[in-house]
Amino acid sequence: MKKLFIITGEYSGESHASRVVGELLKIRPDIQIEGVGGELLKNSGVKIFTNHEKMGKAGINLKIIKEHFLLGKKIVDYLKNEYKPDLVLLVDYGAFNLAISKYLKKAGIKTFYFIPPQVWASRKWRLKIIKKNIDKVLTIFPFEKELYEKEGINSEFVGHPLAKELPQKADKEEFFKRHNLDLNKKLVSVFPGSRIFEIKFLLDIFIKSAQLLQKFDNNIQVVFSHAPNLPDNVFKNKLDNYKVIKGENRALLSVSDALILASGTVALEACMYKIPMIIAYRGPFLFYLIYLMVRSINRACLVNIIAGKDYVDEFIMYRAKPKLIAGKIYKLLNNENERNAQIQGLIDVEKQIGDKHCVEEVAKIIDKEMKNG
Repeated sequence: MKKLFIITGEYSGESHASRVVGELLKIRPDIQIEGVGGELLKNSGVKIFTNHEKMGKAGINLKIIKEHFLLGKKIVDYLKNEYKPDLVLLVDYGAFNLAISKYLKKAGIKTFYFIPPQVWASRKWRLKIIKKNIDKVLTIFPFEKELYEKEGINSEFVGHPLAKELPQKADKEEFFKRHNLDLNKKLVSVFPGSRIFEIKFLLDIFIKSAQLLQKFDNNIQVVFSHAPNLPDNVFKNKLDNYKVIKGENRALLSVSDALILASGTVALEACMYKIPMIIAYRGPFLFYLIYLMVRSINRACLVNIIAGKDYVDEFIMYRAKPKLIAGKIYKLLNNENERNAQIQGLIDVEKQIGDKHCVEEVAKIIDKEMKNG
């Protein structure tokens, strides 16, 4: 029996990986799959070796570094001495997965990387690590394949997961009725992140932005999204005056009139639904200094990076101010020219992404590897 081990580090990567598993089991039902993940991977048929609890922590302190090191050692020891997989599939979560790839290589374990680190945006030296330790890179943007080929790295463009994974827009009337929302008011939805440290740095800013918006116009209603991987008490009663919807991220995105987003994949999801947005991000000052030193481009929003243009306003670090955020969202709701200009930009980006069935492609590549291995 062939064995696969999957390593994910957060909800978005796990979501894509779980769909790969679903497709892989259709063509190779006898494969044994274990991995690092949560309920999504578990429900797709993966035996969970360890969950995301320690993976979601971030920061530069000895405790977190030690925890990540010990977790990586535990995984490698298990793979090398007990499980002995035919292939390890790393998914997203660059810092941890690139670190562990070194030890997987030393152990002689074949390793593929799906949704690789965005080396085209920052830390291009990671290409050397990838070339040394990764057997094959499965890229999700067409321009990535060219980048890897120039470096002599084995890669294959599989398409972007969202091209086929994203469900149709939710029925707005049904959604509003079910969540007791007012169809006569515009809906602004806030996505404060899927990691606890993101909530810590962004939630208060987003709450104040929501308060200002509703002062500008009482015809605006604001809903906060609760990422399904976060504990129920993550907001610590700060959102008692707002409706919070958990586990319906994409439906909520699709029925909104405008969005306030923490930077991340959610911006690309919003792009596919053609919903006007802004992105904001704030973190530890030291992290920001490091980011300034390692970045290769001056954009943070994935939509803008793909387009090579600033379609979506970015409020990063000390620009992440409630007055600026609320002001821009108000314009996107009420200024037809600004709204239409951004929507046209989102349409252009969607065309660039293409329509390959990403998870099917990844499953076929894994199956082929299992046959040849």
